[in-house]
Amino acid sequence: MDLTPYRAFLIELAERSGDFIRPYFASADLAVEIKSDDSPVTAADRGAEKLIRDLIAKKFPSHGIIGEEFGNDRPDAEFVWVLDPIDGTKAFMTAVPLFGTLIALMHDGQPVLGAIHQPILRQLMIGDGQTTTLNNRPVSVRHTARLEDATLLTSDPLNPAKYQNGAAYSALEKRVRLSRTWGDCYGYLLLSSGWADLSIDPIMNPWDIQALIPIVRGAGGIITDWQGGDPVKAASIVAANPILHPQVIAALNVRA
Repeated sequence: MDLTPYRAFLIELAERSGDFIRPYFASADLAVEIKSDDSPVTAADRGAEKLIRDLIAKKFPSHGIIGEEFGNDRPDAEFVWVLDPIDGTKAFMTAVPLFGTLIALMHDGQPVLGAIHQPILRQLMIGDGQTTTLNNRPVSVRHTARLEDATLLTSDPLNPAKYQNGAAYSALEKRVRLSRTWGDCYGYLLLSSGWADLSIDPIMNPWDIQALIPIVRGAGGIITDWQGGDPVKAASIVAANPILHPQVIAALNVRA
């Protein structure tokens, strides 16, 4: 399948939504609402998703859409776009540029293209499962071989104990060289461009995950759920290079 026209459209979606989001960043007038699931949302989240949805409907009216803010439209279509207009709203609303727009294209239920767009730093990462680029430059995971030399990133250090094996995560965190919360989608951008070694999250939604799969794989990494299973239907993510990934999965799933 020739992904060229879809890749060009993906870039357009990223650029157009980035232009919309940028004026809201670090704005003293930014209003934050709390949704029913206790997560924050802003006019930037909703407006960016609506913009992307409108562009998709005009360009590819037969395609489906799954989005964080406005739900599903034909999620069983042959082609489905999966959208998270601002992944990392907590960072965004506190003027921290470690957020991004996630856009994925699914074909027959499998992610074939993914983008992470950071509109403030003007970084656009695109992966197709075979290659990954950052601002058109090929990137790859680095080849750290020992957990003791690794940099670990996660979005919220309290979540492993809430949703997975907290004791195992704490033991892993003590083993690595550096542990930081440069998380949400930006952690996977850092992993896939060789600036970190492990990016893991114990709880995620479909719109958080699908774009990451072709990006991490295209950069030569392994991406699974917390137990090492298929990430496409997952509710958690562990991403690392092929050397470290099995070590991480073993460490996270140790039972006392």
